[in-house]
Amino acid sequence: MSYQVLARKYRPASFSEVVGQEHILQALENSITHNKLHQAYIFSGTRGVGKTTIARVFAKCLNCLNGDQPTISPCNECSACEEIKAGRHIEFLEVDAASRTGVDDMRELLESVQYKPANARYKIYLIDEVHMLSKSSFNALLKTLEEPPPHVIFLMATTEAEKVPKTVLSRCLQLNLKIIPESKIQAHISSLLDLESIKYDEESIRLIANSAQGSIRDGLTLLDQAIAHGNGSLNSDEVKALLGTIDQSYVIELLYKIIQTDGDGAYEALYKITELNVEYEQVLKILISIIHKISLHQQLDNSEDHSIQDLAKLIDPQITQLHYEIALNALSKFHIHPQPKQALELCILRMLAFQPMSESGLPKVEKKNPEITAPPKKIEAPDKNISIEPKSSIAIESNSLDHSTQEAVAPEKNPPNNLNKSDMDMLEWNSVFGSLELSMFVNQVFSEFEFISMQNDVLKLKKSDDMINPTDSLKTEFIEALSSHFGSKIALEIESGDITLSPAAAQENAVKDQLNKDKNALLENPAIQDIISSFDGKIVDESIKKINQ
Repeated sequence: MSYQVLARKYRPASFSEVVGQEHILQALENSITHNKLHQAYIFSGTRGVGKTTIARVFAKCLNCLNGDQPTISPCNECSACEEIKAGRHIEFLEVDAASRTGVDDMRELLESVQYKPANARYKIYLIDEVHMLSKSSFNALLKTLEEPPPHVIFLMATTEAEKVPKTVLSRCLQLNLKIIPESKIQAHISSLLDLESIKYDEESIRLIANSAQGSIRDGLTLLDQAIAHGNGSLNSDEVKALLGTIDQSYVIELLYKIIQTDGDGAYEALYKITELNVEYEQVLKILISIIHKISLHQQLDNSEDHSIQDLAKLIDPQITQLHYEIALNALSKFHIHPQPKQALELCILRMLAFQPMSESGLPKVEKKNPEITAPPKKIEAPDKNISIEPKSSIAIESNSLDHSTQEAVAPEKNPPNNLNKSDMDMLEWNSVFGSLELSMFVNQVFSEFEFISMQNDVLKLKKSDDMINPTDSLKTEFIEALSSHFGSKIALEIESGDITLSPAAAQENAVKDQLNKDKNALLENPAIQDIISSFDGKIVDESIKKINQ
């Protein structure tokens, strides 16, 4: 027996076997159960989501011989079910509108409409890709749809419902099929591989389901290719080679270098990608996907991927949106470039070029982390000559507040290196950490670690359980900065546990406290109080913003 592709071998034979499309199945089952059948149904949706499959199952439900009435569970054993499945049932006529577009073809098809079915309840016409019919063919079909015989039901499928005349659509029950969620495609592929006794890993299934883009048929076609490519088994490396894609970590490394404005590092990361002989268009799509995840995490805090969490902290949300637009523009013009690699290279160069100036406060990460010191100096009330514009936010001028804020949160620029290391406590460590000369990324990573102790030139830090260990290169840079600061070789030990107060948390708390004091100082200003009293108004806290001049 010849090999049968998976998409045909495991084509659903009943509604219960259909993957997804619950809203469509429920509507059809209800119409059968309550005997409220429409004269014509049109199934619309993208390729491979189940349009003709559901139409065939529906035809079996209507003409199944196992019972006196249509059923929502065809037996798949009677002659009617078997013949409809094989496409040879005399009262089930399937037509490909793409190859029979002429009006003569339609007239020939409709000649048998007037005759009652000989051995079935209904005469069923399935017209696939109905939007391909000519205008004359639609007119011929429309006459039958206006006054159809009670024994005739039309089932139509299309990927472009907007091309079907509205006069035809108005006489049909239109059912819009959705794309299949990636999780359901993964589960379906896994179940089929188990039935076929084929070895696989979860990453390979995820890659295939992602590449299917919501089409169950495309997913099964890719699965057939992957099985052949992997000599009867599936592994992620073989699937990546087949799809021309790469591991997400390569693109994350590239994005790290872009955020750090490290042109040489970005070029080196790109060179590693080019050595893998991947499709550059796929790399752009992965880059767009990662930036999209970063943007979602910045707004919703919903990602469990630590790499996405770290990147979201390093880049300002506005720059995230800019990078997304740059990458999206590069993808839209990808095929215009003489060489595919140029599109990706120019995308990276533009991201490196459009970086914020330091005055804007972007990105948020600073090299220096503050020491929590004595309370800040008393803040004088702002000048009474404050101009208030209608419908505008109340702004705190940086001239009146920046100096006190800096005194409260900025660490001493060069703390004494002769600090007794054995007696160092957490607050002193926060001050020392703020004075270390670290790259932005190393600073961001180790600012999340909490100080434990410093004994005999051995520094012990603690990370939270869900944080990954820093790489050897990050540790090396951190240890070199420590050794340079203390004037002796420092060893580093890292433990896991609950974090109480890391340098990053200390800085955040200090900045929040100072901002609250600044807001209170503004609200206590006599001029502001006079305005509130005169107009019987109130100040919305969210409207108070600090500005730089």
